[in-house]
Amino acid sequence: MNWFLRRYPLFVLGACVAATTATMVRGLFDFSDPWQRLAAVLAGLHLVWLLLETWTTVRSSQSTDSATDRGTLYAYGTARTATLVAACLATADDRTYRPWLLTLPVIFVGAVGLRLWAIRTLGRFYSHRVRVLGDHQIVRSGPYRLVRHPAYLGMALAHIVYVLFFLSTYSAAALMLLLTALVVRILIEERTLLTLPGYSDYAASHRRVIPWVW
Repeated sequence: MNWFLRRYPLFVLGACVAATTATMVRGLFDFSDPWQRLAAVLAGLHLVWLLLETWTTVRSSQSTDSATDRGTLYAYGTARTATLVAACLATADDRTYRPWLLTLPVIFVGAVGLRLWAIRTLGRFYSHRVRVLGDHQIVRSGPYRLVRHPAYLGMALAHIVYVLFFLSTYSAAALMLLLTALVVRILIEERTLLTLPGYSDYAASHRRVIPWVW
């Protein structure tokens, strides 16, 4: 069981890669349909995102650091997998192509870019597992000048865009679970971060995810 829990991020990655690949291939086989073409593009962009985070996922699976996320990694990972699988495999309620849909891949890339920027800014302090290093520092540069959790903001926005395109009852329900899991994870993560010198001052002047709101 411990072996499985430690490598859980890898299982999430594998399931998400399989779902996005299936959607991309399906779209390529029906490339004459403009909605399917856009579906293939969006799935392909999501696949690239997953691959770009592969090293972080592998590192988190191999980590022996003491985690303090209280199981939120598993709830969040399961909800993310369910959201992606529901979006990719369930039939969307509306497959009518509309020009405004072209804005979704652009917003998706921007959201993923924000997340990757946040991860790169944190460097070795970033992990899929909540933990504090011996020399942990409060990072205030890059996107952390705006909000305390820009990586989660990028994650949430990217999934909202993805589900908006592949909208169905199943994908919408899974997305609600994912957003709830993200909120719970943020609140639990902050219990750990508040033990760090200077974080309470940083938190007092920066919102968690949405500037001026929360």
